[in-house]
Amino acid sequence: MIDFTKLDYLKSGNERQQRAYNVLTKYRVLEKLEPYSPILAGTIPIGIDIESSDLDIICEVDLRFEEDFLDDIMFSRLIPFEVDVKVENMVVNGEKSIALNFMLEEFPIEIFGQNKPPIQQNAYRHMMAEYRILNEKGENFKQKIVELKKQGIKTEPAFGLLMELENPYEDLLKF
Repeated sequence: MIDFTKLDYLKSGNERQQRAYNVLTKYRVLEKLEPYSPILAGTIPIGIDIESSDLDIICEVDLRFEEDFLDDIMFSRLIPFEVDVKVENMVVNGEKSIALNFMLEEFPIEIFGQNKPPIQQNAYRHMMAEYRILNEKGENFKQKIVELKKQGIKTEPAFGLLMELENPYEDLLKF
């Protein structure tokens, strides 16, 4: 089983995974986010990304100290000065969350923070369930997911369609 808490697996992945590895290590993204236990989640790690897919980095952030988190990111020069950053505060599944969106080279990046360890966040839990399902169902199923994504269907609903899940966001957490 792949250890998704480290980036090493990307080095031997497909071309896009290798490129993601190069960009993330060049800018020392996870290194600069280390105090927040960052993990790359989403579709790129499990190889079902499409051209517009972003690099989702989930972090544990105590949002009572949101300004400290934002200062850490800016002062670490994680985000180059000339890059536009969109910061959004939101509530996801009843939990206060923050998302920063910006571009690094050809990759849209989203840094997402909640006040819980990344491995307990739904983004990671969904990715792990999807990874298990992809391994179980094989390449043909994987290609069907990618095709649905190319048609504009989000990842969890794509799994829901192919697996006839009533509520894919909740049902995937059971796998």
